[in-house]
Amino acid sequence: MRTQMHAFHIAFQILLAAVLGSPSAQAQTITGSATLALKSGETTEVGNVYWVSHCRSLLRTTPEVEILEGPPGVTAAIKQNMVIPRVGNCANKVPGGTLVVTANDIEDASYSRLVLRITYKTKDGDRKFSQVYNLSLIP
Repeated sequence: MRTQMHAFHIAFQILLAAVLGSPSAQAQTITGSATLALKSGETTEVGNVYWVSHCRSLLRTTPEVEILEGPPGVTAAIKQNMVIPRVGNCANKVPGGTLVVTANDIEDASYSRLVLRITYKTKDGDRKFSQVYNLSLIP
């Protein structure tokens, strides 16, 4: 009985090592990230950007966005406007903006990562956060 349990335990460890230790290819895109699909010349609003505490804005200026990684011909910007912060169930609009991604002249279809860094200039200092999107470009 003890020999059978020992053999089963060894076989289970070998199977587990084979499954977990097998080499696999990593995709260029990230699972779980939002996917954006844009045609040439299109613009899409990705979401609202704001920084609040107790439903009051802590921003000194409109947040800024920069592209850390992405295909050529794609730009990102933040349109300044009043937004409703959904964090904390806030009901009133606060200063902030809307993140906008634009595909300019796209010649070939592609699928790649888009890494954006948003800088919030707050009363407590600068805060920088990154967001990764899977980007599908269509001519």
